[in-house]
Amino acid sequence: MATIEECRTALDRLSDNLAQAEGDVRRAAALDRSLSCRITDLDITFTGRLRGGRIREVVTVPGPPPERAQIRLTMAGDDLVALVDGRLNFAKAWASGQVRLEAGLLDLLRLRTLL
Repeated sequence: MATIEECRTALDRLSDNLAQAEGDVRRAAALDRSLSCRITDLDITFTGRLRGGRIREVVTVPGPPPERAQIRLTMAGDDLVALVDGRLNFAKAWASGQVRLEAGLLDLLRLRTLL
């Protein structure tokens, strides 16, 4: 089972990857939205803001997110690490329910480029 530190490192790497992206991926990541990533097996949530192609202002809170973020991810810690490492395909994990992504329709349409 991934630790809180491993999950936080994975989020930092994801932020770096988004910042280095080009083309359609860079445009999709250029949103300014609140973000939460609930790690079910650790019973924690990372909250922050997707802004300027990076995940910023990340805070770790116990339990479910205190507020409803505009973009919400839910998964196990090992799945977050595997997604960022490229060992887990996001689209397949999302389709199977292993990973949940919730957002407004326009944000989902824009984020599909990242999938």
